[in-house]
Amino acid sequence: MKKNILLSIFLASLFVQKSFAQDSAKSQLSIVLNDYYGVKDALVNSDAVVAASKASDLLKAINAVDMSQLTEPGHKAFMALKEKLSFDSRHISESKDISHQREHFTNLSDNMIALAKKAKLSAQPVYQAYCPMKKSYWLTNETAIKNPYYGKAMLTCGEIAKTLN
Repeated sequence: MKKNILLSIFLASLFVQKSFAQDSAKSQLSIVLNDYYGVKDALVNSDAVVAASKASDLLKAINAVDMSQLTEPGHKAFMALKEKLSFDSRHISESKDISHQREHFTNLSDNMIALAKKAKLSAQPVYQAYCPMKKSYWLTNETAIKNPYYGKAMLTCGEIAKTLN
C-alpha cells in the first residue's frame, strides 16, 4: 500500500515537473513573439521611435531565452535562427528611419515565421499575413489586417495566408 502511494506521488511529481518545463519553454518563446508583435504594431502606426524601443525589448527577450528550458524541436529551431533574429532586431532598434526599420522587419518576419513553423510560440492562434504590394509576410495575433510595411498609407492591404499554431 505504501509503495503504491509513493509510486503515485513520484509519478505525479514527474508529470508536474514536465508540465512546468513545457510551460517555461512556451512562455520564453511567447515573450519573444509578444515583443515581435510590439515592433509590428509600432510599424503599423508608422512610429519609428516606438519601433526602435520595442525592437530593443525584442533583442533583450531573444538574448534572455534559456535554451535548456526549450523542447528539443524548439531548441534546434531557435538556435538556428537566434543570430538572424538578433541581427534584425538590433538594426531596427538602432534606427529612427521607418523605411530602414521596415526593410529589417521583412527579414525579421521571415525568421519569426520559420521559428513559428517549428516551435509552438503561443497558446493563442498565430496568423501569417501577406502583403501583395511588398510581397512579404508578417505574423499577427488578429485576423484584421493592419499592414506594418505601409502603415496608414495602406493599412488594410493584405490577407491572412494561414494559421501557424
